[in-house]
Amino acid sequence: MKRIYCPSKGANDWKALLAKPEEQWRTGFSAMTLASCWEAADGLPREISKMFEPLGPNPELLLALVEHKVPLPGSKRGDSQNDVFALIRAGDKTFATTIEGKVEESFGRPLSEWRANASQNKKDRLTYLCEVLGLEEPLPDDIYYQLLHRAAGAIIEADRFKTHAACMIVQSFSRTGRWYDAFARFVSLFGVEAERGRLLPIKLNGTRPLYAGWATGDQRFLTAAC
Repeated sequence: MKRIYCPSKGANDWKALLAKPEEQWRTGFSAMTLASCWEAADGLPREISKMFEPLGPNPELLLALVEHKVPLPGSKRGDSQNDVFALIRAGDKTFATTIEGKVEESFGRPLSEWRANASQNKKDRLTYLCEVLGLEEPLPDDIYYQLLHRAAGAIIEADRFKTHAACMIVQSFSRTGRWYDAFARFVSLFGVEAERGRLLPIKLNGTRPLYAGWATGDQRFLTAAC
């Protein structure tokens, strides 16, 4: 994993970092929409900033890394690749934050499919994610694996950067809020009821607290053409 990052000159710089740039870089899809939104904000997008205001005054983006990879054990691919990883300061606290951008795209496969004919490596990886998140196996079949490793990635990076807390945010630009039910089901694992536009404390008994949130993105970026 590279340790040297070059500053972005604009949204188009995000394309080359995608796993499948020719497939993913399209107007109206999450990669281009998210890039356009964050580049236009020149800091934190307003919907993200508002979520941090209850946790501390004057939320500020310290650093944002595009397509940031967090290594996971038991994986041949080796990483959880986050759309954006951000260090965010609110008041006197710093938050390690993973951002998952969505328009109509799903969260990949539910565990019912992901676990089918699973190798021992996959089983070990799921066990590790459950340990990081403080969850007990077996998890319900309707939980999406992507939400598990994005949330765990936030905790892993919070420990690495020694931040006060970890956050996992889904930034959705969907006009219908598609896949919100999957997010709500995920946070219910922690005994929490989902709520749009708010950072929910879903794990407070670890070294660092974990928050999860659903942010509704500005839909004008759906028509951005980079």
